[in-house]
Amino acid sequence: MSEEAAVQPDPAKQKVPAYSWYALSILVIVYVLNFVDRNIISILAEDIKADLGLRDDQIGFLYGTAFGVFYALFGIPLGKLADNWHRIRLMTVGLAVWSAFTALSGFAKNFAMLSVARIGVGVGEATASPAAYSLISDWFPKKMRATALAIYSSGLYIGGGVSLLIGGAIVERWNAAYPTDAPLDLAGWQAAFIIVGLPGLLLACLVFTLREPLRGESEGMVTPPPKDPFRGFFRELVAVIPPFTIYGALQSGSRGLTFNLAGALVIGLIAYALAVATGNFQQWIAVGIGYYAIFSWASTLKDRDASTFKLIWGTPAFLTTILGYGMVAFMSYAASFWAAPYAIRILEEAPSTAGWWIGGPGAMGGFLGVIIGGRVADWLRQRNPAGRLIMVAVGLVGAAPFLYLMFTTNDPTTFYIAAFLQSIFGSSALGGAAATTQDLVLPRMRGTATATFFLATTLVGLALGPYMAGQVSAMSGSLSVGGLSLLVAVPIGLVMLFVAYRTVPDAERTLLDRAREAGEENLA
Repeated sequence: MSEEAAVQPDPAKQKVPAYSWYALSILVIVYVLNFVDRNIISILAEDIKADLGLRDDQIGFLYGTAFGVFYALFGIPLGKLADNWHRIRLMTVGLAVWSAFTALSGFAKNFAMLSVARIGVGVGEATASPAAYSLISDWFPKKMRATALAIYSSGLYIGGGVSLLIGGAIVERWNAAYPTDAPLDLAGWQAAFIIVGLPGLLLACLVFTLREPLRGESEGMVTPPPKDPFRGFFRELVAVIPPFTIYGALQSGSRGLTFNLAGALVIGLIAYALAVATGNFQQWIAVGIGYYAIFSWASTLKDRDASTFKLIWGTPAFLTTILGYGMVAFMSYAASFWAAPYAIRILEEAPSTAGWWIGGPGAMGGFLGVIIGGRVADWLRQRNPAGRLIMVAVGLVGAAPFLYLMFTTNDPTTFYIAAFLQSIFGSSALGGAAATTQDLVLPRMRGTATATFFLATTLVGLALGPYMAGQVSAMSGSLSVGGLSLLVAVPIGLVMLFVAYRTVPDAERTLLDRAREAGEENLA
């Protein structure tokens, strides 16, 4: 074995140092703030809709597509940067950027301005999870990876719940205190964005003090940093961000350019047809750009990094795992976003009441679900190489009946209980899915693998789920029908997870051999 991949003493038996738990707790706080800034628009949706004169599909676009597409696109080059550069510094910069854009959302005066601010939040937040997943995989041994990632991911649900609690309280109290002549002429929803955005700038200073671990240390495959860490970042940026993607395709010759342009034409025609059918051009232009960018990136990755391409895009087990979880995200993102508008609009609950009874139990349900789900996923993994995927399927199927109950009941108590239980099941799938993707790649690829994992949660789950529910609601005149339309994700997700369950064990067993065949060096 080479010096670069020097083996450390039996990583499976290493104890987790106290500093790893401290660092993980800081990352959880970062992720909490990540989802406060991302999700607060849910409790503010009715006020934004009334103030700016928007439709449900436009609100769904702001929450899902405007944020999600650019979160996914920039997640690719930033994931590569997380693989090559100082991950703590990357997370510090990203946290400052998305916090600043959250605060700037409070000064938006129209749909376009708010869309730009949401795009900025998406770009900033794209730094967080690729860096965090990679750091956690170095701070914790493989046997505890799903548990550690689940603890980190609990910030998603805590932040989502806290955003509703804080947002509902701020908007009601601000509007009551300033019915006229508000400071800076700000409405309550604008003040809420500013108030939750500014603390992130202070938290960035604390994140900056964390220590960077050795890459691959937990598995005895210490990998030295590249001499030019930004070179890979710019290569990925050119490969994934239009119109630079044309230049990236040209590097593969005329055949690569022809293939790229043909893909752009097909994706463009599909996006145009959907835009005409729905009357929502901004949604499908953004989605079309997103899918074309990912197509461009994936089609050129083989030339730029053959082994990473092989272990991610050339591995059906990896792809079906992320698409199967993408269907969980499709339902969960949309259900969590539209829960507050449903309670306010249909059940006639006050924003603060809805925020309290959705946010508090939702945060607790998500926390319990992701922690228990992660522990059970690790327990199943010890008994079955594909055991973690059983937990992903349980999360998908278990959430469905409670989602149905949420969007059919007229009783607030029943609604809140159903939302709590839906949150438990929906969140239970995340740790197992995330850990499975990390196990299917080499340590140096984990940032890129995480970014690819989040393609499914964003371009499938976040960019389509909340929007689809809003579009169906706008077309049918019923938010209930919009919510029920999300159940289409269950059969699709089960098919993906069945394929993943059958293929993951062999993919993990042959990981090193397939990496070598693709040209990976410095392996034992």
